[in-house]
Amino acid sequence: MAEGTTSRASLTLESTIASVNVVEEAALEYARAAGFSPDIASHLSMVAGEAAANAVIHGNKQDSAKRITATFEIAGPALKITIADQGAGLDPDTIPDPLAPENLLRSSGRGVFLMRAFMDEVNFRKLNPGTEITLVKRRT
Repeated sequence: MAEGTTSRASLTLESTIASVNVVEEAALEYARAAGFSPDIASHLSMVAGEAAANAVIHGNKQDSAKRITATFEIAGPALKITIADQGAGLDPDTIPDPLAPENLLRSSGRGVFLMRAFMDEVNFRKLNPGTEITLVKRRT
């Protein structure tokens, strides 16, 4: 997709692990359409999945009455992915450092770390209720 082209899609999904897979596939499709290399597209898919998993598991606590939303936007020089939940919300400053010795062997807790490692921007916004995470990757 040419750099000046804009494309946007939003999904409203159930709070299930199956929805995480839907977000990963949509992110991969949008990353490819934005012209990212296969490796970068794979990274974008993975971090979008991490954000969706956080929304489903930690935000909504897999509550079937709550939904997550995922928005994918290619605009100008960047791909922007926004994931929101309807749960209690998340304070990213309370997430333990996954590189701390006591956390190295934990089986979870690396999602936000990976988002920050692979994306150009990671922004958290408190909703009422919920949390919105915006992931931005610029095309170079």
